[in-house]
Amino acid sequence: MLIQAQYMKQMAVENDSLITEFVFMGLTDQPSLQLPLFFMFLLNYTATVIGNLSLMILICLNSHLHTPMYFFLFNLSFVDFCYSFVCTPKMLMGFVSEKNIISYTGCMTQLFFFGFFVNSECYVLTAMTYDRYVAICKPLMYAILMSPRMCFLLMFGSYLMGLASAMAHTGCMIRLSFCDSNTINHYMCEIFPLLQLSCSSTYANELVSSLIACIVVIVSGLVILTSYISILLNIVHMSSATGWSKAMGTCGSHIVTVSLFYGSGLLTYVKPASAESVDQGKFFSVLYTLVVPMLNPLIYSLRNKDVKLATKRTVMRIRSWCVFSSL
Repeated sequence: MLIQAQYMKQMAVENDSLITEFVFMGLTDQPSLQLPLFFMFLLNYTATVIGNLSLMILICLNSHLHTPMYFFLFNLSFVDFCYSFVCTPKMLMGFVSEKNIISYTGCMTQLFFFGFFVNSECYVLTAMTYDRYVAICKPLMYAILMSPRMCFLLMFGSYLMGLASAMAHTGCMIRLSFCDSNTINHYMCEIFPLLQLSCSSTYANELVSSLIACIVVIVSGLVILTSYISILLNIVHMSSATGWSKAMGTCGSHIVTVSLFYGSGLLTYVKPASAESVDQGKFFSVLYTLVVPMLNPLIYSLRNKDVKLATKRTVMRIRSWCVFSSL
């Protein structure tokens, strides 16, 4: 009876101290920077939404872009478009409000969708790398190896892996108790800033995070690395300068995207645990959550003849429609 009474007393204390909402510290606590940062990230958000939405519309409307490469690019733009909605609006609100508050349910929801889209992007980029490998190293087998069914399976697997990772992270986070401090030293509900607030054991969360990171590194890293080594060896043995230039042009945009995404991700999470590193982590996380989704449409469009041609055709269709409708 004494043990039961102590257990009930402990549960009552935990329930009384249970946190129902969190407060974001944001990127900076300097008032003079709030308004400039608000307008800068508002422009970033607008460019991200318009750029990715435009690229998706172009791919849908132009039949010559209905190829495996642009199917994967459509999915990349879709993921970037979606996860820009996960954290940016709440971040913008923090710049113009005295206290940026999010409910416990809202925080767990944000954590789930952010984990889903970020992990999905890892595997979408991996699928794109495999597509480039087949196109350059096995061109005669391309139509067979990259059939519509295979493309669908690759994307289904990417989203399934993203879903599994998000469910694992969120499921472990829901098990934790949060008490005392409710201030998150970040601009969104991120895994490690949340773990610092927990008053219960975070061993399982850290183990799951390490396991998921290992899977991403082993699966994505291995496929990307081996694919580009094979592509490089294939390019070196090319006798034609035109073929070499075409191969580099095909892979150039993807290499830049992969480098930006994985580079900023590594800089965010592979760092020593200190107060300065937390602030550095917030800065680097801005790169892969806000800057990379904005740059992807530009990277894949500026030097892409197919996208430029699709843009011209779409503009001509819109003009023709406007002239027809005014008659």
